[in-house]
Amino acid sequence: MYEEIVSGLTSFIGKSPTAFHAAANLGAILYENGYQKLDEGEKWEIKPGGRYYVTRNDSSIIAMNVGEQLEDYCFKIAASHSDSPTFKIKENAEIQVRDKYMKLNTEGYGGMLCATWFDRPLSVAGRVVVREGKEYAAKLVNADRDLLLIPNMAIHMNREVNKGYSYNNQVDMLPLFGGSGCRKGDFKRLIAEELGVEEDAVCGMDLYLYNRMKPSVWGADKEFISCPQLDDLQCAYTSLTGFLAGADDHAVNVFACFDNEEVGSGTKQGAASTFLHDTLYRTNLCLGKGEEEFYRAASKSFMLSCDNAHAVHPNHPEKTDEGNCVYINEGIVVKSHAGQKYTSDAVSIAVFRGICEEADVPLQFFANRSDMAGGSTLGNIAMSQVSMNSIDIGLPQLAMHSSFETAGVKDSYYMVRAVGKFFDSPIEAISVRPQQ
Repeated sequence: MYEEIVSGLTSFIGKSPTAFHAAANLGAILYENGYQKLDEGEKWEIKPGGRYYVTRNDSSIIAMNVGEQLEDYCFKIAASHSDSPTFKIKENAEIQVRDKYMKLNTEGYGGMLCATWFDRPLSVAGRVVVREGKEYAAKLVNADRDLLLIPNMAIHMNREVNKGYSYNNQVDMLPLFGGSGCRKGDFKRLIAEELGVEEDAVCGMDLYLYNRMKPSVWGADKEFISCPQLDDLQCAYTSLTGFLAGADDHAVNVFACFDNEEVGSGTKQGAASTFLHDTLYRTNLCLGKGEEEFYRAASKSFMLSCDNAHAVHPNHPEKTDEGNCVYINEGIVVKSHAGQKYTSDAVSIAVFRGICEEADVPLQFFANRSDMAGGSTLGNIAMSQVSMNSIDIGLPQLAMHSSFETAGVKDSYYMVRAVGKFFDSPIEAISVRPQQ
C-alpha cells in the first residue's frame, strides 16, 4: 500500500531533475492514462467526457477530466508546483582557475540551504533550444552522470566555520567541472554531445544543478523517505495520482502544476500568470457555455493548493507553534495564516475536514509562531487570477529547501486518498451555504 506509492514517487523524482523534466513526466503519465495533449496556439475541441492536458513554457502543466453532466457545474482543482531551489548555470559559465581547474558560474534559484550542496555528486539538466534548419526546437537534456561537485573548504583554512559561516553565492557555491585538461567551450560541447547535435546548433540553455544522491527509505520501521525535491514533487505526484483515481461527472476536474513558485510565481507560466484562468475559460467556451456560466461555475468551485509543510524538528521543537505544529506520518497538513499567506479559512477547512473524514485520512493543523515570519505558496497567488474557495494543504517534512529533504512514507498515501475523495465528492460536499 505505502510501498507502491513511495516507489512511484521516488521513480518520478529520479526522472525529474528540473521543472522541465517534471512537467514532461507528468504529461507522460497523463498520456498513458488517456489524456489528449492540447496546444495553446491551436484551436481547442473539448467535449463532455473528454480528458485533456496543456503545457506552458514546457515547465507548467494543467490537465482536465471533463464530466458529462455539466448543466450546473464547477471546477475542482488540485494545484502544486514543479520547481525546487537550486543553482542556475549562467550563460558564459566557464571560469578557469590558474589553468588548473575549471568551475562553472552559477546563481541561486530560490531560497536553498547552501550547506547541503557541498561535497556530494551533482550534475546538470534542463532545457536547450537548438536550431534545426530555419526553425528552433526545445529539447530536454540531463547529463545523467556524476559531473560536478562543490568542495567544502577544509576546517584548517577556516577554523571558525563550525561557529557559523555566511555563504557567498558568487564565491563559495560554484561547482568544480574539470581539471587542467579542461578548456573553455568544453561545457557547451558536452551539452551538444548529450543532445546529439552540433555545437553551433545550440542557441539557448536553461540549465540547473541537481543532487545525484539516490532516494533512501530509512528509520527504525522504515518510516522515513529522504530524497531531493520533495518540496514540491511529493505533492505534485501524489495529487496527480489522486486526480487520476477520482472524478465528479458534474465538474471539470483539474490538475495543475506551476513553475516558479520558489521565486514568486510572477512569470508567464507561474501561478500569478493567466495560465489557469485562460485554461478554465477556454474550456468553458469549448463546452458551449458563456461568460455568465463561467463566473457562476467559478463561484461554486474549490481548489486544493498542495505544497509541503514544516514538521516539528526533533532537535528544535521550539521553532514551531506549540499548539499548531505537525509531525511526519501523522496526516495531511492544513496551513493557516492571519496575514493570508495561506488561503485556508473556516469555509475551506470545514469542507476539507469532511473530505478527509470520508477518506479516513488524518488531518493536522499548522500555523507559524507569531514571532517568526513564515513562507508562502501558490494558493493565494493563483486566486488573484480566478477566485474560488481554496485551502492550503501539504505533507509534513524536515529540512525544507535542503538538496536532500525528509518526509514520511505514510503521508504520501494519505494525500492520494484525500485528493481522490475530493475529486469523487459531489458539488454539495465542497459548498457551504452563505450567511443568511
